[in-house]
Amino acid sequence: MVNANQCTQYMGDKEILQDALMSQKHISEGYNSFAGECARTDLRDAFLNILNDEHGIQSDVFTIMQSNGWYPTESAQPQKVQAARQKFSAQP
Repeated sequence: MVNANQCTQYMGDKEILQDALMSQKHISEGYNSFAGECARTDLRDAFLNILNDEHGIQSDVFTIMQSNGWYPTESAQPQKVQAARQKFSAQP
């Protein structure tokens, strides 16, 4: 059996955070489905509260990764933003 100390010898911070981010995405998908398909309002509200918490965790992990250069993002080009705005504003 592998203990936590042995795992950290094989996985660095980047790999641990990549795993955490993938897990948070999966967890959020589940709670999103549960909330969307729930017949009871009180239960739906509970799932939505949990989903909001999970999105916060996902955002925190993403921010840490991005600040360390482990999840680079590209700035949107103004012409692409304008093209998307025009495309979607024309839809009914």
